[in-house]
Amino acid sequence: MNIVIIGGVAAGAKAASKIRRLLPNSKVSIYTDDTHVSYSSCGIPYYIQGNFEDYHSLLVRSVEEFKDMGIDVYLESKVIKILPQHQQILVCSNNNAYLVEYDKLIIATGARAYLPTIHNYTNFDNVFTVRKIEDAINIRQKMLSSNHATILGSGYIGIEMLEAFVKNGLKVTVVEKNEKIMPIFDDDMSTIIQNRLENLEGYEFEFLTNEVVSEFTGKTSVESVKTLSGKEFATDFVVICAGVVPNVEIAKEAGIVIGQTGAIKVNKLMQTSIENIYACGDCAEKKHLVSGKNVWIPLGSTANKEGRCAAMNAAGIFDQFEGVLGSAVTRCLNTTMSMTGLTEKQAIAVGFNPISVRIDKTDRVGYMPDADEIYLKVIADKVTGLLLGGQAVGAIGADKRINALTSSLLAHMTVEEFANNDFTYSPPYSPTIDPLLNAMMILRSKLHN
Repeated sequence: MNIVIIGGVAAGAKAASKIRRLLPNSKVSIYTDDTHVSYSSCGIPYYIQGNFEDYHSLLVRSVEEFKDMGIDVYLESKVIKILPQHQQILVCSNNNAYLVEYDKLIIATGARAYLPTIHNYTNFDNVFTVRKIEDAINIRQKMLSSNHATILGSGYIGIEMLEAFVKNGLKVTVVEKNEKIMPIFDDDMSTIIQNRLENLEGYEFEFLTNEVVSEFTGKTSVESVKTLSGKEFATDFVVICAGVVPNVEIAKEAGIVIGQTGAIKVNKLMQTSIENIYACGDCAEKKHLVSGKNVWIPLGSTANKEGRCAAMNAAGIFDQFEGVLGSAVTRCLNTTMSMTGLTEKQAIAVGFNPISVRIDKTDRVGYMPDADEIYLKVIADKVTGLLLGGQAVGAIGADKRINALTSSLLAHMTVEEFANNDFTYSPPYSPTIDPLLNAMMILRSKLHN
């Protein structure tokens, strides 16, 4: 069997490796327009920060390692067309175009940075996005010779870049079009995140919320940034972290159905609407396991699981990817931010009648050294008592409370059922009643009133 994969970062590389193990006599090829294959894009902010010096640490497997496995990787080879009726793809490389046949095709084209409408921004040599290895190298090099950085967007990547820059002594301005930073969280939790960060001493940064960049000024490099409200400030470089969009153009042109989210529509087997073509990773939409709706949540952890599932089914071995909870975590300076399931505003949007509890407790017994606060919000449906989601902000242990909650969402547990959990306790790890159990007990009382 001849299996062709378009894209070679998380989902594509995982799919190739899995197929090779399942079908050792098959032909497996990866075509990517990137200059590298199989790397951790999630690790880029930490390379830029200086957590490790060699960007090669981001590479999971090299072209040579794939070759040793019997997988052919074609770098800087852009697939410009899929021809389903002939089971072929059209590849452009080194100004040459050629056709490649396939028996099974896996689309793992990922996502690209969303670029806001800003006049002439492409004319400047100091405006960056954060997607590829080259981006990491160029941003780190520019950072080490700069005093001020501007970040557009305060989502996961934006907040991670903020940490990277201030830990290297830069002054930073973060411009966010929404009223709150980290707008994926509920507003009350976003406010806590911002307050914790702004009350931290030793770093120079500011958040400009409800602001939209209208113009960059300068000749070949951006020298200052202007906003629609009339603010203007000088900067040494700009990093655009305004979100991502799925790369679906070649799939759409081939007649593959695109979902309402704008990503490729797939079933649980990662099959697209066209026979023998699969899609996985950041270019594909997923089912949300709480709302039941199709969503587009691009995460590296999900991409790996979907790549495996696509490979299994392409190899003729039945496997299903049930969906996602949107579980995520990141860190900025003194603050961990983690979430799973639906936020309160998302729950309302999909028709639930949400009720929530937010508590503030220490992550361990208060007399222990380095005890810190955790702000925990848990959301349930008022009618059924079904758990819908949760968010945690604060100490580094915030994410383990969210991890505990994910299993209950997967099992469709109620607040009443979860409140009977038997969590571990020891002073260095939690208070006698864990913050998550404490929140559940309060939420149970609230549901019964």
